[in-house]
Amino acid sequence: MSELLSGTLAPPMVNGEAVFEAPWQGRVFGMAHALADAGLFTWDEFRVHLIEEIGHWDRVGEGEYAYYQHFQRALERLLASRGLVATEALELRATQLGERPDGHDHDHDHDHHHGHHHR
Repeated sequence: MSELLSGTLAPPMVNGEAVFEAPWQGRVFGMAHALADAGLFTWDEFRVHLIEEIGHWDRVGEGEYAYYQHFQRALERLLASRGLVATEALELRATQLGERPDGHDHDHDHDHHHGHHHR
């Protein structure tokens, strides 16, 4: 998969594997691959948006180069251009903004018993 995005468009790599500093980064990356595999867009289309995002950052020159933030914005813009609501991507943004310490990055899967039986 890594050959799909090369040069400045490639994610941070270690030993040929994409590396993530935070859980949301892996989710954004995985989501992009899943949506592309599902045929929602091609990597060529995504690449165009990613080039634009990185180019914009380059021109504006604000903040550090944050690959996965560019990646996520490119994905959101691509989905929006298709009329697809990037609900998951927006949820990821919320997760990212409220990034919790390691070990707390999960949905609460407590057993909820619906329809309690009253005798």
